[in-house]
Amino acid sequence: MKRNLLFAFALGAGLMTASAQAKHEDTEVYTPVPPIVTPGATNTAPPSDAIILFDGKNMDQWVSTNDKSPAKWTVENGTMKVSKGAGNIETKQSFKDYQLHIEWKIPENITGSDQARGNSGVFLASIGKGDAGYELQVLDNYNNKTYTNGQAGSIYKQSIPLANANKKPGEWQTYDVIWTAPVFNTDGSLKSPARVTVLFNGVLVQNNFELKGPTLYIGQPAYTQAHGASPIKLQAHGDKSEPISFRNIWVREIKPLQ
Repeated sequence: MKRNLLFAFALGAGLMTASAQAKHEDTEVYTPVPPIVTPGATNTAPPSDAIILFDGKNMDQWVSTNDKSPAKWTVENGTMKVSKGAGNIETKQSFKDYQLHIEWKIPENITGSDQARGNSGVFLASIGKGDAGYELQVLDNYNNKTYTNGQAGSIYKQSIPLANANKKPGEWQTYDVIWTAPVFNTDGSLKSPARVTVLFNGVLVQNNFELKGPTLYIGQPAYTQAHGASPIKLQAHGDKSEPISFRNIWVREIKPLQ
């Protein structure tokens, strides 16, 4: 018993000595130093390190997805609108991990129902022609019932949004997206899947969701095509109603601190 007491005393004394020797500076680091980024004047305005993808003036940062020719969507009154027959468009620049801000509007006089009511999409990585890639759905779901993994704010056919944050048709909506691109091994196998967080009109609707693969209309998604940095794509779905509008699009590349 006496030996145990002596051992406990010695152990306690050792811990007290180690604690006394520890300093708060031991857990403080000073490198790497985060870069200075000046915030925008508002939460929707681009910060100083943002890449401006559309500022309301021209389509210089965009090309046609199918043939990489200049994008043929319409620009008027500070917005760009889906032009019928012009097809999908994508950014000239490719991105890996990023923060994206994009604003979109469904026409006030929208008609139709279900998926035929202002259908479009933001493809967070375009990996081929047509609708190939990873789609964040754009649709009017203010008062429009559809399958829940296909409504606005969904990762199409993969993840139901955590809330329906739609505004009325005719009002501007916002997506703020944190995208972590998938990573592939040298043999083409998947190393780590894509992940996405989405705020829809300031409401969290996707919380670090792990994607199962690129978007598929039919069948189960899977990673079958290795790729690196990719363009961001906007979908021209072909609705017969007035065209969907986009504005104030900017992106910040997310890179490790050096």
